[in-house]
Amino acid sequence: MSQKIRIKLKSYDHNLVDKSAEKIVKTVKSTGAVVSGPIPLPTQKRIFTVNRSPFVNKKAREQFQLCSFKRLMDIYSTTPKTIDSLMKLELPSGVEVEIKV
Repeated sequence: MSQKIRIKLKSYDHNLVDKSAEKIVKTVKSTGAVVSGPIPLPTQKRIFTVNRSPFVNKKAREQFQLCSFKRLMDIYSTTPKTIDSLMKLELPSGVEVEIKV
């Protein structure tokens, strides 16, 4: 049953993404499958500019930034044990996981 599984992790906190990726790599390697990654994808930065005051200080602005961090992993030569251990894995909240078979 050697199929390729692609896992994409996304979060606003880079520590959570790295810890989740580390946890996935440990569980997959313990079942005997081969892992390539985690590959860091480009960070998306969304910048918002807001007026500090609506009336008096019209030229005073404030900027906020929202970064989303992504990691990509490919798992090769999987077994049913690998898939079962991935389903039972507890990841921290705040990490979006997308799995493609």
